[in-house]
Amino acid sequence: MFVRTRDAIEAHLTIVFTALAVSREVQRRSGLAIRNVIRQLRPLRSATITANGATQTIPPQIDPDRRAIIDTLTTGKSQALSE
Repeated sequence: MFVRTRDAIEAHLTIVFTALAVSREVQRRSGLAIRNVIRQLRPLRSATITANGATQTIPPQIDPDRRAIIDTLTTGKSQALSE
C-alpha cells in the first residue's frame, strides 16, 4: 500500500488497530483462535431474491456449534467451545 499523506497513514493505522482490537475481543469472548472462528462462520450466508417486485430474504441454516459461537460473541459470556 502506497500512502503519501499523514491523513492517509493515520486512517490506515486506525483501521488496522481497530481490526486487531475486534479480533482480540472475538478470541477473548469465544475462547477460539480468530482463524478458527472465521473458518467456522464464513460459510454462513443469507440470500436475497427479488422476483416480480417481491423480495425474499433467506437466512442461513445455523447448526448448534456455530449458533454457540454466535451466541457467545453476541452476549459476551464465554462458554466452553471446542476447536
